Amino acid sequence: MLDEQEHNSPTSRTPFQRDRDRIIHSGAFRRLKHKTQVFVYHEGDYFRTRLTHSLEVAQIARSMARALGLNDDLAEAVALAHDLGHTPFGHAGEDALDRLMADHGGFDHNEQTVRVLTQLEQRYAGFNGLNLSWETLEGVVKHHGAIKDRSSLRPAIIAVDKAMDLQLEAHSSAEAQLANLADDIAYLSHDFDDALRAELFHIDDIRSLPQVGKALADIESRHGKLELGRVTHELVRRLISVFVEDMLT
Repeated sequence: MLDEQEHNSPTSRTPFQRDRDRIIHSGAFRRLKHKTQVFVYHEGDYFRTRLTHSLEVAQIARSMARALGLNDDLAEAVALAHDLGHTPFGHAGEDALDRLMADHGGFDHNEQTVRVLTQLEQRYAGFNGLNLSWETLEGVVKHHGAIKDRSSLRPAIIAVDKAMDLQLEAHSSAEAQLANLADDIAYLSHDFDDALRAELFHIDDIRSLPQVGKALADIESRHGKLELGRVTHELVRRLISVFVEDMLT
């Protein structure tokens, strides 16, 4: 399962490009289109799913990694894989499954992601899982940071660490840290978009937020009065740029 990475040879792809491609072609990645972060799937095509969110995170992570001279393929692979273990119905779905599984250790989406990557995807003739590189698996397991407390480790992560020595107490790679930051940037920005589309609040309700107010003033100065959809899109673009530039500088 976790031996030397198998692939067809010769190949023009790097190991991290191969990891990215295996993730994208996995069944678990395709199923993300039926899973949401906030809104349930049937509420509208405009709301983001885990699939669209993962693509947005990957794009942001790749751009930041390239700007910093890091390995953009590794950052992209970690970003694409980071949500594979999530349940349907957003965080409410995970809470419900955790309660139902309480007698069996509960449910944790990060552990489930590791199971998907190392066991549950059964597509290749020579191994279970996706047989990803050490760096990609290490980045996925530690994308929230080093794991100092081993007493809270989940069984699937213990098994992978035993097989591959993921150096859990050490900081994750810079690329994995970028993927985590890209995740924050994507959901902070795009939750505004989804909430405005759902009419949970009006754009004027958030105008008092410093970065939002500054962005809206710039939009109005440059473009005058725009329809709400265009204003929202311009706002999200600017918020992402602000967050990315703040991180890079």
